[in-house]
Amino acid sequence: MNMSATATTAAPSERAVLRRVLTHLLLPLLMCLGMGLAYESAFHAPSPHHMKVAVIGATPQADVLAQTIKDQAGDALDVTTLPSADAAKAQIMNRSLVAAYQPGAGTPQLYVATANSGTDVEVATKIFTTVAATGHQPLATVDLTPMPSQDPTNQALFFLLVAISIGSYGSVAVIGGAGAALRVRTQAALCVGVSLTVAVIGTVLAGPVFDFVHHDLAGLFALAWVYSFAVAGIGTALHHFLGRWTTLGTMLLFVMLNFTSSGGVFRPDLQNGFFGSLHSFWIGSGFVEGTRSMIYFDGRGGFSTDVWILAIWALVAAAGLGITGLVKSRQSQGSTLVAASNVPTAIPTATLATAPASETPDDIREEEEEAVSV
Repeated sequence: MNMSATATTAAPSERAVLRRVLTHLLLPLLMCLGMGLAYESAFHAPSPHHMKVAVIGATPQADVLAQTIKDQAGDALDVTTLPSADAAKAQIMNRSLVAAYQPGAGTPQLYVATANSGTDVEVATKIFTTVAATGHQPLATVDLTPMPSQDPTNQALFFLLVAISIGSYGSVAVIGGAGAALRVRTQAALCVGVSLTVAVIGTVLAGPVFDFVHHDLAGLFALAWVYSFAVAGIGTALHHFLGRWTTLGTMLLFVMLNFTSSGGVFRPDLQNGFFGSLHSFWIGSGFVEGTRSMIYFDGRGGFSTDVWILAIWALVAAAGLGITGLVKSRQSQGSTLVAASNVPTAIPTATLATAPASETPDDIREEEEEAVSV
């Protein structure tokens, strides 16, 4: 009799557990779908779109060559002519030009800046190697910003972005989940502290450890700190409203749409219009492009714009935390009033007001594990 009762009780329990597992599996499956769509859309089949290049020369022959290249390339290239190599170098160093081709009777030269984008330089070099080959001439490439041996492909800053992003949004599950009962001002202070630590780690990795950044480490630290605070602050604010789904939300904002539009792998002129548009204001591009401009271009090439992008995202994070604080305060006041009117006075109302009812300890633990696994 007792065994039968036990079996009857066990069956619904197993179904409940299975239902819970299947519900939780929805999150990684959505991550899989989102990551696949985002990365494949952004990185598959890169091709130039209005890539800005120039032909150097103030002669009719230079004009004809520029027009010929434009006619053959179509919308892939925006081709202009410049009067001198100095004018071309100035635009390249201002990051408004990818490459400049200087024809000559001997060896034509192609001026580029790998620090702007290694993949852009690779594409431009292939194009103008073909142009030079039509005259049976070899092409000489002149790199105005030669990369250090520790980062020859100009990819290290992108992977630094990945590292500080993981440290930032990975902390959200802890601050917003395990720290749900904390006051928002305390959570905000934790965001500041975590972002400071993440920025220190990133700066040490970029400088003393791997040595791919040789100067402006203080500036790198400042940009990383602002970036990290924005990610942690926005994620913590969202956690109050999204709960365990915050992991998916932060991955959407700071991985799927962020890494793909940062310019760390391909700049907008090698991507489709959607990710190219995101690049103009998304937080990852502010960090990657701002750091590139600061380190390799002496603060030119839109550095101030990139700083503003990071600052605006940080202000959004601060505003989000402020709004969350107001919402939690009103919810706490409402819970206190309900507790005072319906619960015997022997039960402390403060406990009822501050205990997070939306998530159980198991939910919080699972959320932290999901964030770490991501």
